[in-house]
Amino acid sequence: MLAGLLAWGAPPAHAADDCKPAQGLSFLCGAIKPEDLKRIPGTPYLVASGFSPGSGLKLVDTRRKQFRFWYTGAADQIAPDPARYPDCATPPDPALFNARGLSLRKTSRASAALLVVNHGGREAVEVFAISMGAGRDAPTLRWQGCLRMPEGHVGNAVASYADGTVLVSVLTRPGMTITDFERGEKTGGIYERAPRGSGFSLIPGTELPGNNGLETARDDSGFYAVAFGLRAVALFKRGSTDGPAAIVPAPGFMPDNIHWNGNRLIAAGMSSDEPACGGTRKIINGVADTMQCPRGWRVAELDPRRKTFRLVAEGARMPGFNGVSQALLMGRTLWLGSYQADRIAYRQR
Repeated sequence: MLAGLLAWGAPPAHAADDCKPAQGLSFLCGAIKPEDLKRIPGTPYLVASGFSPGSGLKLVDTRRKQFRFWYTGAADQIAPDPARYPDCATPPDPALFNARGLSLRKTSRASAALLVVNHGGREAVEVFAISMGAGRDAPTLRWQGCLRMPEGHVGNAVASYADGTVLVSVLTRPGMTITDFERGEKTGGIYERAPRGSGFSLIPGTELPGNNGLETARDDSGFYAVAFGLRAVALFKRGSTDGPAAIVPAPGFMPDNIHWNGNRLIAAGMSSDEPACGGTRKIINGVADTMQCPRGWRVAELDPRRKTFRLVAEGARMPGFNGVSQALLMGRTLWLGSYQADRIAYRQR
């Protein structure tokens, strides 16, 4: 099994015909539920999460259009730092590793810190140190520890400030449901943990209908949080408990993740109104639609200063690639992640 995990281009668990290009998109199949994507600075590589037990982290070579499972639990990938991260004595089990949101911050010319929301075996933010590699060498990673979520809370997205403060979004606090935020109720929140702090605590005023994607401002003056139930992004000032400074509706889509892409703040998600799925998301018999019907997708750039969105890309509904949750631009190639599909998509712009 380990040899297969280490090999580039892990074989898809389905017929080759299922992985053919469609609607202008090509695919890297077998990357189960790549919910989030982050570029590794200064390299041609991406890291993709895997929102399913054992799907873990994938390292994507954007030149070869191949990927391999990255974190395998090998001895050289484990370097705990209990002084900084005392919450977990053992690394995540690769067989259980269920990776959702990602945050990557460069820490030196040749290194970066990778934060990963994990649901596999524990609810925590796993902390990895990345070495960029030299020449043609691929980046490497080492697990350093974890930051546990409060009891009963499930993390969604993660972000950080330059001083080491970590933020995590929670979609639904204990006792709340997806149906609640579809009704407009404030179900989630943003939780903060100071460097060497003892735990996460809710930032008052950050409760939204379905706190989803999360990113910090370039100058650390605040952060941006997706309100999935509002189909919008809320802008917050750091240190304020007065609620959002602004709420910016997304143009015709349900933003999921939001990340800096160079100097551009990019959000992506499924179309809000999909005729083939009966239009907008509905609550049927008291339960919110599970969004399994394939919807189109959109990618847009948020201008935080002007509080406006600009549409960057879009695509029609496609069976086999639903649940678009993240977009990343590298040169002339657009990369798309999904919290439902078994593949990463890409297309030339």
